[in-house]
Amino acid sequence: MSTAGISANKLELLQIAKAVAEEKGIDKTIVLEAIEEAIQKAARLRYGAELDIRAHLDPVTGEQSLRRVITVMADDEIENDSTQTSLATAKLDHPEAEIGYEINTPLPPLEFGRVQAQMSKQIIMGKIRDAERARQYAEYKDRVGEIINGIVKRVEYGHIIVDLGRAEGVIRRDQALPRENVKGGDRIRAYIMDVREEPRGSQIFLSRAHPQFMAQLFAQEVPEVYEGIIQIVAVARDPGSRAKIAVYSNDGSIDPVGACVGMRGSRVQAVVNELQGERIDIIPYTEEAATFIVNALQPAEVSKVVIDEANDRIEVVVPDEQLSLAIGRRGQNVRLASQLSGWAIDILTEEQESERRQIEFKERSALFMTGLDVDEMIAQLLVSEGFETMEEVGYVALDDLTSIEGFDEETAEELQARAREYLDRIAQEQDAARKAAGVEDDVLEIEGVTLPMAVEFGKHEVKTVEDVAGLVPDDLRGYTEQKGDEKVHEPGILEGFKLTQDAATMLIMQARVKAGWIDASALEPEPELDADGNPVVEAEAEAGEQPEAELTAADVFES
Repeated sequence: MSTAGISANKLELLQIAKAVAEEKGIDKTIVLEAIEEAIQKAARLRYGAELDIRAHLDPVTGEQSLRRVITVMADDEIENDSTQTSLATAKLDHPEAEIGYEINTPLPPLEFGRVQAQMSKQIIMGKIRDAERARQYAEYKDRVGEIINGIVKRVEYGHIIVDLGRAEGVIRRDQALPRENVKGGDRIRAYIMDVREEPRGSQIFLSRAHPQFMAQLFAQEVPEVYEGIIQIVAVARDPGSRAKIAVYSNDGSIDPVGACVGMRGSRVQAVVNELQGERIDIIPYTEEAATFIVNALQPAEVSKVVIDEANDRIEVVVPDEQLSLAIGRRGQNVRLASQLSGWAIDILTEEQESERRQIEFKERSALFMTGLDVDEMIAQLLVSEGFETMEEVGYVALDDLTSIEGFDEETAEELQARAREYLDRIAQEQDAARKAAGVEDDVLEIEGVTLPMAVEFGKHEVKTVEDVAGLVPDDLRGYTEQKGDEKVHEPGILEGFKLTQDAATMLIMQARVKAGWIDASALEPEPELDADGNPVVEAEAEAGEQPEAELTAADVFES
């Protein structure tokens, strides 16, 4: 009777281990190892914590066994007499012993008291939790970027805990939709934003505010997006309020906007309903920045677009009555258009642009009147013909001046002479300022450095070729960084010169060549190779013309 009871208990233990493994989705072996570790810990409490006691649980019969292990060690390596012994001592009872041999002594079965049982339970549960977290991480780490369905388990301080079936995810307060009321038991869809292993276990971070959540919803609702016929190029969201999505069709016969809207708006309405009424503007994508931004600012009408590629800014002129519509409530429309396009957008009314152009016209006219010593009519005539700087007047082709009505060859030559005289005088003043600031002559020999640039270097204590070589493009162009809740712009040394990223990089690299830090060959582009690995020779190069070297910031500052 007793033997049958013990046998039943052993088999019951195996059945419990199997049931727990299936419920938690982990390997049964892990549960059995956890039980063995619990038995070992309990045995050490009984027989001595300093002993090396090992337990074994037979996975077929459920038979338990305990043994004390003593390892044979070299005399000078023995650190613990309770778990180690010398070779000479071991050979007294075990002639076959050698270094590393383990002497096993069976121990009687352990009777679990209340303390041992409680401790064993904690060990087993801890091991199971660890295995469950490892399983969760392995299962979900490759699913980042997917949409997943779950049931709201609870809401804690605005954070939504979601039951995913065999795991738990969390939608943090900043990743939930504002003013969305959810409660325990609600079904919810979310975007798997990140899966991380943390000290307290793997964490699955979900989001309903992420731009890609909207993109994935469209992929579910629009077959053409799922199949890749329509591409979602960019998404900008003000979660719970408004969003803009740029779409492009790889098939010219398919209208990407119409496909995403669906019959009577059915497709886009399904996404809107999931996002609690978030308004969605679907924009046709085009590589032409000006056209794309005009589309992105809809429903506002745009009169004119001026692109400043050097600073990645774009200026948009709208009719006076369209200003509030273009900006949107609290700047929402222009902010989303900027996020969608990647351009910084400045919006002006036609009246504001007219006022600015008038100011620029007066400033340029005043420059020509002073520098060329001419009356207001001639100065305004030059500005009207598109001349902006004194350099243009002094060094433009003579025909460009004589083509202006009322300007003969003699007048054009006189104007150019006065312009060059003015430029020489300014250059002398700037050179004197450079020398007074201590900027060395060698700085002017750096390819790309002009005299006005050298003066600016002096104002910022950049005085030698080595000083210029030690700069980075952001030092020249300026940069913007986030400080707290606002963006702060740090001006660059040469910000007023409107250098592109590549131009700033090349200037610094030329300084490094002159300083001897790098060889001039570092500025040469990598040769283009054909399929066989041979250099591709351009037709112009064969004719004796050398292709110009092109260098980008990514190439130079990659490391």
